[in-house]
Amino acid sequence: MTVGTYESNLDGEGLRIGIVQARFNEDVCHGLLSACLAELKHLGVADEDVLHVTVPGALEIPLALQKMAQTQQFDALVALGAVIRGETYHFELVSNESGAGITRVALDYSIPVANAVLTTETDEQAEVRMAQKGMEAARVAVEMANLSMAMDELSAGPDEE
Repeated sequence: MTVGTYESNLDGEGLRIGIVQARFNEDVCHGLLSACLAELKHLGVADEDVLHVTVPGALEIPLALQKMAQTQQFDALVALGAVIRGETYHFELVSNESGAGITRVALDYSIPVANAVLTTETDEQAEVRMAQKGMEAARVAVEMANLSMAMDELSAGPDEE
């Protein structure tokens, strides 16, 4: 057996990306979106190949991702949101359940989902992280879309391509 290596591929040309953005903690979410869109463009993803939708908060993100995944029109999805700790247990509930739902969509539909739902202690922490996390989400979506397609081709075998 020969050991091969797949090099990461950040070429976004021709990829279709769906973005679900929470509106709660709006300023941070706009920062995440702005950075994500700028990086997608930098990586070669065309504006017309991006669909952006908004939902009320982080708990609604998984359902919108699921609906997008069901269409089979996207190569990767991105989840954008911010959950900032308050004084109640609600932070843990929203953080854990939104994260689990996002992961479930990826696994149930075999589609890469970049999870850029920030979970921070303070507004300031979220603001410091939003640009970097938005950019990273775009890079993850493109890299994993390309990896997923390469693995699909590998598993198809020579007679099925």
